[in-house]
Amino acid sequence: MNTLGNKLRVTVFGQSHAPAIGCVVEGLPAGFAPDMEKLAAFMARRAPGQNAWSTNRKESDIPEVLSGLVEGRTCGAPVAAVIRNNDQHSKDYSGLRRTPRPSHADYTAFMTWGDDYDIRGGGQFSGRLTAPLCFAGGLALQLLEARGVTVAAHIDQIAGVSDTAPDFAAVDRADLTALLKKPFPVFEDGAGMAMRQAIEAARMDADSVGGVIRCFALGFPAGVGEPMFAGVENRLAGALFGIPAVRGVSFGAGFAAAGMRGSAHNDPFHMDAGRVAARTNHAGGVLGGITTGMPLVVNVGVKPTASISREQDTVDLETGEDAKLVIHGRHDPCIVPRAVPVVEAVTALTLFDMLLEG
Repeated sequence: MNTLGNKLRVTVFGQSHAPAIGCVVEGLPAGFAPDMEKLAAFMARRAPGQNAWSTNRKESDIPEVLSGLVEGRTCGAPVAAVIRNNDQHSKDYSGLRRTPRPSHADYTAFMTWGDDYDIRGGGQFSGRLTAPLCFAGGLALQLLEARGVTVAAHIDQIAGVSDTAPDFAAVDRADLTALLKKPFPVFEDGAGMAMRQAIEAARMDADSVGGVIRCFALGFPAGVGEPMFAGVENRLAGALFGIPAVRGVSFGAGFAAAGMRGSAHNDPFHMDAGRVAARTNHAGGVLGGITTGMPLVVNVGVKPTASISREQDTVDLETGEDAKLVIHGRHDPCIVPRAVPVVEAVTALTLFDMLLEG
């Protein structure tokens, strides 16, 4: 399934080396006039080829809107957009069909579709398809902003180097807004420099590194969600795992909660300017699958880039023997920085969908 959402539905299509990728967005409220310059700036944060810590593949990632907008406003029809692929090097993948790349979906795709699957650039499994996700998510971010909800993420950790974590119960909107303007979104610039050094060290060693992205949603109302299988955590985790390379999702204190006592983990309630609030926010803004009105805090673990230049062990699917593999092509030594806006986009799509559900 390439479709996300219930009331707000996003269907993503295309492959990394197809003529184009794109999406269809259904359920946007009519009369919404998206700020296209703001949308382009948001999408540019994900675009490749901009710095030393990303692939040097050059793609403009300019969306071409085919339907759903009339004189710059949504008209109730689905919004369809395509993004042309212009810088494919398909020859880099010509020898990989019989030797699946470790930690890629080559083998599982072969077991599902045989020789008919598209291996070029990872095909439909590629992170390239997060570009249309950012188009759709950029629209949702603007709709949430108009309702007083700010969604922003920072790089919490790369290669064991950690950023300064804010107080989850007192996340500052101005600090989140400042993150959105940074090419390397961290709260502590010194930590960001150390992270970039770790990325460069991995690149020089023909290797890669992963990390953790922490996303906040500030101003989201209390009482949204359901218990058990349709809770806010369920919905966000299910959506975020659709991002290539995501290996874990947690909320608030996350797995650290397992090592805490209840007296330390519990978030005491108190009255704050006439509303119920909590003094701490280890729960990450969700209790029983339903939002509390405290900042939503979502932690997303991202694996190291699977494509590395070192020789690796694999198998030859034609001969049934062990084989060696060296991957060529252009790849990020660390996916994390470019994945930050993707996490924001998917979070925004999910939250706005839940608001529409009422």
